[in-house]
Amino acid sequence: MVCYVSYVQRKCPTCGVSFEFDPTSKWRPFCTRRCKLVDLGNWMDGVYRISRPLGVDDLQEDEALLSQLMADAKTDREKQ
Repeated sequence: MVCYVSYVQRKCPTCGVSFEFDPTSKWRPFCTRRCKLVDLGNWMDGVYRISRPLGVDDLQEDEALLSQLMADAKTDREKQ
């Protein structure tokens, strides 16, 4: 059996360079280790912030999304 993988062109969230996104890359979603470290540095320096503390409503939204994703995955498995 031959398996073909189709890679998608994405833009790096740090530098904006278009690159071939490989889901197995250890740098994903960034194009390089450098961009991943720049992003981490921005979080550690406080450049990026979470706008407000998480509340109960935020967690309920996450639970609903997770439930939907699990149902979709189950449907996909049943189709195979």
